[in-house]
Amino acid sequence: MDSDGFTSLPRGRHKLTREQVAASQRERLLQGMTQAVGEKGYARTSVADVLKRARVSRETFYENFTDKQACFLAAYEASAERYLRVVNDALAAHDAPVMARLEGALRDYLRELAADAGAARTFLLEIYAVGPAATALRYRVQDGFIEVIDGLLAEDERFRALPDPAFAVRMLVGGIASLVTGQVAMGRHATLPRLCGPIVAHVKSLLGQNHVRT
Repeated sequence: MDSDGFTSLPRGRHKLTREQVAASQRERLLQGMTQAVGEKGYARTSVADVLKRARVSRETFYENFTDKQACFLAAYEASAERYLRVVNDALAAHDAPVMARLEGALRDYLRELAADAGAARTFLLEIYAVGPAATALRYRVQDGFIEVIDGLLAEDERFRALPDPAFAVRMLVGGIASLVTGQVAMGRHATLPRLCGPIVAHVKSLLGQNHVRT
């Protein structure tokens, strides 16, 4: 990693393959896009802004992406995969109670968002500035989170007994998305981890589990 957090290539002669070099350059472009948009917003970000941060040539940019939007969408997908991986890693403790795993996953997700305000802003806010293709991608990503959380809560018989479990999990994930987006929009990304306790408490209340371990 460079001092700026970007994936770096070794200096001078190296034994990396052409494919490895290309992958590293592409990763730098995605990081550059995320950083630039987090700082300036999508509308004000240019390809030149991305190149300046990524320290990659314009020729290399267009070898990877047709335009700014294509690069942004790829950067967004990479961020979504990272955030979803954080959630899945936290849920991997299969011997823990459902509510404990939900709390751990939510806590780690909120901490990951809080750790990088620019990336959080790009992921949660700037996606709406890009156009219909980006909006569709954003909802596909949310569906991925819904699927993961639904799989967890379905282990709880109280959740399965709700009048409409599918609607309940969509309401939960959509509500979390709205809460965190609002905090980031107000520049309060550092407060995101504080949402964990109240959200989990309300889920427990919904399931009638305030004093019951799952």
